[in-house]
Amino acid sequence: MGKFVISKNTNGEFKYEFLNDNEDVILEKSAYKNKAMCLKVIESIKRNAQDDSKFYRKRTTDNECYFNLKSSNGQILGTSKIFEDKATREYAIQLVKIVSPNAPIENYSKKSIKTALKTVI
Repeated sequence: MGKFVISKNTNGEFKYEFLNDNEDVILEKSAYKNKAMCLKVIESIKRNAQDDSKFYRKRTTDNECYFNLKSSNGQILGTSKIFEDKATREYAIQLVKIVSPNAPIENYSKKSIKTALKTVI
């Protein structure tokens, strides 16, 4: 139904991705110094996703659609991927609202980048 995945960037910083059933990235954010901060943000997403006013619908300069999910204090918890139209963006927002509160968290941060790439290839 959807899940959060925690991993590390090539520079060793933690990141999370919220994936749909097809493993497409819907929402993400990176540059966390430790896994605990990443987990804290995921818990905040699970709480804040219930409030539509926390979803900031945006457009790129090329008129493509995306959204940011913000916390009560205005901090950006995550940025979505780019969607080709508003309807698809709204579908993704509904997915985050419905699925994220009970979504499992998978931790891949202990795997090395080389090991993670081998499982993908």
